[in-house]
Amino acid sequence: MFIRFLLILFCLSMMIASAKAGMNEGIKYYGNRHERANGTIASNENIDKAIDHFTNAIQSSDFEKDAALYLLKSYYYKAEFAVKDTEEKKSIFNKGKALGEKYIDQYPQSPEFRYWYLVNLGSWAQVYGILTAAREGVSDLMKTHSEKIIDLDPSYRNGGGYFMLGAVHFKSPYIPFLLSWPDNDDAIKYLQLALNTGKAEMNQKIYLAQALNKDGQEEKAKALLKEVINSTPNSANLVEELDDIEEARKLL
Repeated sequence: MFIRFLLILFCLSMMIASAKAGMNEGIKYYGNRHERANGTIASNENIDKAIDHFTNAIQSSDFEKDAALYLLKSYYYKAEFAVKDTEEKKSIFNKGKALGEKYIDQYPQSPEFRYWYLVNLGSWAQVYGILTAAREGVSDLMKTHSEKIIDLDPSYRNGGGYFMLGAVHFKSPYIPFLLSWPDNDDAIKYLQLALNTGKAEMNQKIYLAQALNKDGQEEKAKALLKEVINSTPNSANLVEELDDIEEARKLL
């Protein structure tokens, strides 16, 4: 009986060690996701390996939470930057949307899951279109979760909750009696709060520039876009920030 107990203990320890090794490998591949990218077009190679490792690690209770969060990040990166086919994008963002919903239910006090759920949900709405997003109530969902992120941790992701709330005010259409809360003044207010919280990020400047331009503040908008264009991309987020610079150049 004692020998059997030791064998069970040994098998469990080996399973945990294997899951930990897989998790570490996944983080390594995710950290190197920009390798072999062609400008703003990412390679599938490392992000696919990262997804495989996180998919395995999520089966272990010891690593489930961290693996789920990395999977949300990985799904977004792959669909947004490494995939061009619209149907494949839809499939991946659907996975991110479902995964985010599941883990928000499990960890309702986590700003991280809410934020990365919204990142996937926002891109999901873009590929599915305005009508589908409206039927799903995406704008209201994004507003609700953004406000919750602010309540939980206003500094998370350099004011990520403020950024998401400002972005949804800017992007959502005003529809009388149906969607009456979107307001460009509020977009400017929350995007400016995001910019002033922690380190100002390129995408925060791009959204604020667009909201300012919509408000007629063209020179301020141009100045922000020029700041982005003249920035040096961070090697840790190379593809994402090259994409931001290209977006700023097009808008300018």
